[in-house]
Amino acid sequence: MYWLQKSVAILAGSVLVAVGVNLFLVPHKLMDGGMIGLGLLATYYLHVPPGLVMILVSLPVYALVFAFDRRLFAHSFHGMLISSFFIDIFSPLRSRNAWSTPASAVWGGALIGSGIGLMLAYKTNTGGTDLLAQFAARRYGQPVALLILGIDGVIVAGSLPAIGWERTVYSLITIVAVASCTHVFSGIRRRPAPYVVIGPIGRDGGRAWRK
Repeated sequence: MYWLQKSVAILAGSVLVAVGVNLFLVPHKLMDGGMIGLGLLATYYLHVPPGLVMILVSLPVYALVFAFDRRLFAHSFHGMLISSFFIDIFSPLRSRNAWSTPASAVWGGALIGSGIGLMLAYKTNTGGTDLLAQFAARRYGQPVALLILGIDGVIVAGSLPAIGWERTVYSLITIVAVASCTHVFSGIRRRPAPYVVIGPIGRDGGRAWRK
């Protein structure tokens, strides 16, 4: 049952990421961070499919993870392949954008973050820096979303000469939306902490609280 749920999560997450990238980011030349961001830069200036770039750039990262954490590699590799494939086949959506740049920055980031978070909840990801963030989170106990936000911020800031100030500002809004939704959706499988009553219980306890 878990593997069926995981397969659905990977497909749904990949579709969300692909729609966010193609329907909202590419029409306004907005950036995301990580391997998606590198794929977008390749699309804007070299007209190379972003999914293909994501696969090529992710391979060295997967080689590193394979050497140190083969379980994480086994759970993640197919997520990268499927999400990259969906990003490229959903490219016809680019001509259907009818939203402003600010709205596209928020909605694109929300969809991408929801897709990434959904996959992270089932121990897979879109590869590249997401994989590095998950690898570091498992080893050092840091929040995955916070690590992704930091890496993505560096990548988007580095794209300033290529996309200009205005698009860079909107792209930073995008990565904040990505990180926020990633944090929310990556925790959907965590069980809530049990409710604990602090203090004495019963008639005598009530007297103690009133004191």
